[in-house]
Amino acid sequence: MEFSHTPVLLDEVLKLLDCHPGQVIVDGTVGGGGHAYEILKRIIPGGFLIGIDRDPNALEAAQKKLEEFEGCFKLVHANFADVKEVLKSLGIDAVDGMLLDLGVSSYQLEERARGFTYMQDAPLDMRMDPTQTFSAYNVVNEYSQQELERVIREYGEERWAKRIAEFIVKSRPIGSTGELVDVIKRAIPAAARREGPHPAKRTFQAIRIEVNQELNLLPRAIESAVEVLKPGGRLCIISFHSLEDRIVKQMFRSLSNPCTCPPDSPVCICGRRPLVKVLTSKPVTPTSSEVSENPRSRSAKARCCQKL
Repeated sequence: MEFSHTPVLLDEVLKLLDCHPGQVIVDGTVGGGGHAYEILKRIIPGGFLIGIDRDPNALEAAQKKLEEFEGCFKLVHANFADVKEVLKSLGIDAVDGMLLDLGVSSYQLEERARGFTYMQDAPLDMRMDPTQTFSAYNVVNEYSQQELERVIREYGEERWAKRIAEFIVKSRPIGSTGELVDVIKRAIPAAARREGPHPAKRTFQAIRIEVNQELNLLPRAIESAVEVLKPGGRLCIISFHSLEDRIVKQMFRSLSNPCTCPPDSPVCICGRRPLVKVLTSKPVTPTSSEVSENPRSRSAKARCCQKL
């Protein structure tokens, strides 16, 4: 299957990043290169883009997508949380902007063997980086019932987390996504399955987040991104569910207002100064026309900050 990922909030992201010729930009989740392609068009001549992704298939697709800009970009197989190390290895001290698109690509969802979706029977995988050994199989078959319940409740916000965890443990070993879907359906009462999203949606989301450590890595990624930005540089993040957006919002707030002095203190004595200015008082969301053309963009939210 061809790697594809329609760039979400493309016009809005380009406006927020405010790209200009000669800039150095990091696309921390380069995917198929959709955002990167448009960024490169705006930073050439003289500009350079570093594209990072955990998925080798994404990097291969991005290489083809960006081939007309050969010599103006570098693709790196890494986690965006390691952006400082990536830039150091390339001899780059600071950058003008960074984009993080936290969404799962259409390719990853639709490629059966990757095991991301509950719509097809496949091995329990869900690894964004197929070179890592830890997969959904380990979570489903090796976690304790208490650990499973925590993951499903915290990352899936699933009200039936306790029953689902109990049914999973009783049904082990579970080898495929189809088997897992059947277990989840048995765990959730029939009346609760008649309305709302697919009964396995929240649990699959939770397991995917756990496998890829998506939420645990995000705060470090944001701190590292701000650290490598030049003064005036911008960080733009696209999130797709409330847990991600909450972390981004809270991190931006703490970086823009780190003061720990009591509210009634007449002057700041803690010495902690703001590192960024938040440019989006509210998250930027897709237009109705974009949602119509790309339904997967419906839940997208973009936030942006600028380094002081």
